[in-house]
Amino acid sequence: MLVDEITIKAKAGDGGDGVVRWRREKYKPLSGPAGGNGGKGGDVYVKAVRDLTLLRKYRNAKVQKAEDGEAGRKRSQYGEGGQDLYLEVPVGTKVTNLKTGRQVFLSEEDQVAKVLLGGTGGLGNEYFKSSTNRSPQQSTPGKPGEEAELKLELTLTVDVGIIGLPNAGKSSLLNSLTNAKSAVGDYPFTTLEPSLGDFYGYTIADIPGLIEGASTGKGLGQKFLRHISKTKMLLHVISLAEDDLKNQYCTIFNELSNFDKNLIDREEWIILNKKDLISNDKFEMEFKEIDKLKKRVFVVSTKTGEGVKNLADSLVEHLRKS
Repeated sequence: MLVDEITIKAKAGDGGDGVVRWRREKYKPLSGPAGGNGGKGGDVYVKAVRDLTLLRKYRNAKVQKAEDGEAGRKRSQYGEGGQDLYLEVPVGTKVTNLKTGRQVFLSEEDQVAKVLLGGTGGLGNEYFKSSTNRSPQQSTPGKPGEEAELKLELTLTVDVGIIGLPNAGKSSLLNSLTNAKSAVGDYPFTTLEPSLGDFYGYTIADIPGLIEGASTGKGLGQKFLRHISKTKMLLHVISLAEDDLKNQYCTIFNELSNFDKNLIDREEWIILNKKDLISNDKFEMEFKEIDKLKKRVFVVSTKTGEGVKNLADSLVEHLRKS
């Protein structure tokens, strides 16, 4: 199951402490201060990777922490800096620091952004040596690294989005077209998160069922409409097992229009599913109403496989041309 939104705790490394050390020479008890400064704590970065499933690995993770800086050493040597932490996130992820409100959006593969700064190292006693203080005893601790809760939000960028009312057969269609194994059931809202499948190198997303009022926030509508806004084309699945096909279509069409006018101008094919559950006479009557919409229409049964190959062949041809 795709995880598209998660909040994690992250912390940059603390700076290493400065130390009190002395240079020792033969026959001289103390020959001068030689305590080095502490190393800087590691920073926290986010890095965009082309893997839409990456956020899932943070579900059970505790605090994501960069390495602390090393304490200063003797002989005036600085401590080593802590290792930076790189949090891999999918391309298309918005990262929000909930403490400061700062946001970064990673739109390209391998894009990197620093989100938390490691603490500076403390000062060793050699730093405090002066003409009036030749044997300083003081040192300072390292500064703490920044820490915050980071909200990671993925906006899907996919080639084809499968949309429709709950229980129209979207998950079954995704499974028929790709190697996905999306959950299927004879009840609404089987799918609660978008599921993805690979289709000849193109990505198809099963967008969970929308309902009337989704554009105003009813159910989880706005969350799922946000995913639809990033798809390049839409397969609008309508169940032939239900009455009034045109009303089914218009319910979703209106929600898309209310959310974003640009969505209704997107390439959209109508997929009439569950052909095995309707008589030929009733089908012909219902089909006439759908045909008036002037959309490209395919009739399939994901249960028997009828029409699926024709849809798949047409879809891959269209994607390769576009």
